[in-house]
Amino acid sequence: MSDTPLLDTISGPGDLKELDYEELNRLAEEIRSVIVETTARCGGHLAPSLGVVELTIAIHRVFQSPQDRIVWDVGHQSYAHKLLTGRKEEFIRLRCHDGCSGFPRREESPHDVNNAGHSSTSISYALGLAIARDLKGEEHHVVAVVGDGALTGGMAFEALNQAGHLRKNLIIVLNDNGMSISRNVGAMSTYLTQLRLNPRYMRVKDEVKELIENVPIVGAPTDRIIHSFKERLKNFLIPEFIFEELGIQYVGIVDGHDVQAVERDLRLAAAAEGPILIHVLTSKGKGYPPAERDPDLFHGLGPFDPATGKSLEERQAPSFTDTFGRVLCDMARVEPRLVAITAAMKLGTGLDDFARLFPRRFFDVGIAEQHAVTLAAGLALGGYRPVVSIYSTFLQRAIDQLIQEVCLQNLPVIFTLDRAGLVGEDGPTHHGAFDLSYLRMMPNMSVMAPRDQEELRDMLWAALVFAGPVAIRYPRGAGRSLVVEPEPRPIASGKGVVIREGGDAALLAVGRMVDVALEAAEILSGEGIEVAVLDARFVKPMDEEMVMDLASRHRLLATLEDSVLTGGFGEGVAALLERMDSSCMLVNFGLPDHFVGHGKVPYLFGVEGIDAASVARVVRRRLRGEAG
Repeated sequence: MSDTPLLDTISGPGDLKELDYEELNRLAEEIRSVIVETTARCGGHLAPSLGVVELTIAIHRVFQSPQDRIVWDVGHQSYAHKLLTGRKEEFIRLRCHDGCSGFPRREESPHDVNNAGHSSTSISYALGLAIARDLKGEEHHVVAVVGDGALTGGMAFEALNQAGHLRKNLIIVLNDNGMSISRNVGAMSTYLTQLRLNPRYMRVKDEVKELIENVPIVGAPTDRIIHSFKERLKNFLIPEFIFEELGIQYVGIVDGHDVQAVERDLRLAAAAEGPILIHVLTSKGKGYPPAERDPDLFHGLGPFDPATGKSLEERQAPSFTDTFGRVLCDMARVEPRLVAITAAMKLGTGLDDFARLFPRRFFDVGIAEQHAVTLAAGLALGGYRPVVSIYSTFLQRAIDQLIQEVCLQNLPVIFTLDRAGLVGEDGPTHHGAFDLSYLRMMPNMSVMAPRDQEELRDMLWAALVFAGPVAIRYPRGAGRSLVVEPEPRPIASGKGVVIREGGDAALLAVGRMVDVALEAAEILSGEGIEVAVLDARFVKPMDEEMVMDLASRHRLLATLEDSVLTGGFGEGVAALLERMDSSCMLVNFGLPDHFVGHGKVPYLFGVEGIDAASVARVVRRRLRGEAG
């Protein structure tokens, strides 16, 4: 680890006040070196955190955390915040089960106001905290740090609307780096770019304001004319009025890498009344050349060589994400009605090639999952075959739209849920732990889970001819297939396949849990216990005929899923056995009724009892009539 003499003296934010600006700039360099070295070893969200180092220093210089409440949107830019709030020793084990979370966590530090992880929430949180402060008669400050990408989410606008209406003392720091994960899209992104890049607005701002305020008024008709002229001139020359028309004072643009400049504006905002937005311009990946050159790649990544920025993860097999992107392009060449939609995740969902090859058929809606689903419904009503690709954890934000706009009308929309199941180091806000339950409850929805990349290919092609909505969920990273040929194999709706025979018990597995089931079967076989393994493929509609056939031929069935047990595949099998009055024993393996922490996936599987050794142990005991 690099020498960090200044950072070593910081036990909390109060220590920053003892440093001069030259020392603060050196401190920023030390923080960046620690962030780069730690993420190189542990992986993490590098570029976002590098971009806000000086901004974080300035915030903690002006405000008195934790008395003043600082709310980070998403939270993947909070690494400097963690280092400045006494967590350096835990930070060097970032995202490990015994180290810092990659996101703010209330249980980790009193300086973390909320458990962040999803976008566009900070202004709502902060407004709620400001209301609570005033109701209790307290006087502390509330600061929301929100990225420009988060402003593509409707929830941020809902909060801005009420903040302007209530006129509470609230400081909103808009961290504008022109990106979310992928490049920002939409009218708000264009608007902020106009503010950033057109110096004419900043040069004439004061002159125009003075001019229009000094126009003489003669009579009511003239008053109305001049008022209309003022508003038009304001809107033409001073585009920050979009915030001021909402009742929020606008301050900007300030260089987010100039601690002194940011600190000056924050102090002015702290002394003012009402809601204030400070527009701070930063550079994602600042201070680390590989991240500056490719902030998309370095937004979130695994271990890498800090000297070169090259990944240290050897990938021999294609990832599920890569396979999805490649197969979707093949499908688009055959089916001209196919269109693709994502929510600010073009690279993360594997749609970058599709966007390049079929630009008129690709739609990135920004961080707006609800809109993405309803947009797909509209496209389906218009005769197209939309594919909506969103991480499992983020599709949770559009459950109402899934039900009301898609399933209720039985529209042929294909949903691909990347990062399903446990994702590992990103922790509870990013685990795709609930998708099987919330999708399975929706009428008309078919739900599939591939065991490998070849099965993902087959399911995508099969979904294209289904009459109603289809969801295909798959995990992060590579599967077992080293090569994925382009030609798909047919899949019949609602049909699983037995891939191993055995007479003592049967393991019914979903998605990547098929490999866990096969490994458990090998362990048991070495002990003289032979178990069958079913690749369920369909969670809904379930292959009831196959399940009942296995139940009739085995003393014990076990279901395996990497999703919560409540409402999941296992409960579906239990309900079927009960309805059919089966006497077969059943045990369900899945995620229990608590939020799973962060750490490597194999470690988490072991902790939660869904690894092969745990499955084999429980099956063995049940067959022997033992408890547990």
